Amino acid sequence: MNNSINESPNPDEAYPLEHHQKMCFLKNIVTNPNIIVGDFTYYDDLESAENFEKNVLYHFDFIGDKLIIGKFCAIASDVKFIMNGGNHLLDRFTTYPFPIFGKFGQGWGQFMPESWPHRGDTIIGNDVWIGYDSLILPGVKIGDGAVIGAKSVVTKDVAPYTIVAGNPAKLIKRRFNDEVTSILLQLKWWDWEIQKINENLPIIFGNDLQALSQLLN
Repeated sequence: MNNSINESPNPDEAYPLEHHQKMCFLKNIVTNPNIIVGDFTYYDDLESAENFEKNVLYHFDFIGDKLIIGKFCAIASDVKFIMNGGNHLLDRFTTYPFPIFGKFGQGWGQFMPESWPHRGDTIIGNDVWIGYDSLILPGVKIGDGAVIGAKSVVTKDVAPYTIVAGNPAKLIKRRFNDEVTSILLQLKWWDWEIQKINENLPIIFGNDLQALSQLLN
């Protein structure tokens, strides 16, 4: 297969499918600098692709956490990300966030939100498929090639090339054995130039292990 780069979709185009503005290449429509998205990752919404940032919840500037999504991911409608701004203190007799309202008492500095539980950035790898209406909790890391089943609640890290589903999301199965997973993680095909991806699509989009192995040479 000898496709040229000119036959590939433009990753800098917001809506790669003509007359279909419910699907977008996500990096081109996000406006929050703390949401970082790789090339060719798409979001497909049942109503409007513009809904994506509304589904990144409790993402407050003063906290500074980031949502980082890799390349070639597929994100279905109504997927939501809860960021660290949604955390409350669990070691107090009440979880009510008195300090943020200021007028309750005095001396709240040590209890202000920036000192509350912070689980770090939420990081989605490359070639990840996140199914409809899933919920990703703060600080979760989802590995390359993982699949998140529809309506899952992801509370902890997901290993590369695994399928998880449920509430809370649990391992359903591994997509491939150790050998195939290792080859894919070494290849990192998503970082190739688009022409190289095009030239090797029959292998990347196939299931011939011998042909895949030869790409390491």
